[in-house]
Amino acid sequence: MDDPRTLFDLTGRVACITGASSGLGRQVARTLAAAGARVIGVARRSDALAEMQAEIGTRAATVVADVADRAGVDALTQAVASKFGPPDILVHAAGLNAREAADYVTPEGWDATLALNLSAPFFLSQAMVPSMKEKGWGRIVNFASLQTTRAFPGGIAYGASKAGIGQLTRAMAEAWSPFGITANAIGPGFFPTELTQAVFDDPKRAERNAAQTCIGRNGRMQDIDGPILFLCSQASDYVTGQVLMVDGGFTAK
Repeated sequence: MDDPRTLFDLTGRVACITGASSGLGRQVARTLAAAGARVIGVARRSDALAEMQAEIGTRAATVVADVADRAGVDALTQAVASKFGPPDILVHAAGLNAREAADYVTPEGWDATLALNLSAPFFLSQAMVPSMKEKGWGRIVNFASLQTTRAFPGGIAYGASKAGIGQLTRAMAEAWSPFGITANAIGPGFFPTELTQAVFDDPKRAERNAAQTCIGRNGRMQDIDGPILFLCSQASDYVTGQVLMVDGGFTAK
């Protein structure tokens, strides 16, 4: 039997990660680079991207762009491919939560949330899939959420976008997995990121969330490493169309 550790080796692979300037997106970039991939981080903040690139070193490159700008998708795709070649792996970690209560949702907040959380993963994937088809191998990992299946206060737009991610992931798998491209999603629980800062700024709220998990704590950044490496590697060759909840058992209770 071959060494099973080679299933997780990403040497020779190229990965594009949106939202790589901070939070889980940045952690994903670190993990995939450590596994041997060359990574391209995409985000709007050039200073934060520069920090990520400096941290990872020569295995990393960056592209400053707004992935929600649909008119810029082709240019973004070309800019990403110019770094290390067309990516084999595409991770959609960029996200927005406007936290507007249902009675006060604005058209601007709704549109911005769905554009970044739901539309951008589809149109950017659509643009990058042709090169994956040529290779006969690809990995698409979307970011789902606890709100893919649960309703939270002030989360109607965010929840709608993340519920859409669940179905988008299944539809991507149906469309592209015959060409060797798997499509899966990770559903993080409560991790200490910019998007959940309001939660962790309230210790009692953070404690309540931890108590709702089976494990009894909130997520740590390294908790995402194993699941993302699995879904981006040869180890998950026969896994597609799935949402893997990385939530300490929050959704199991």
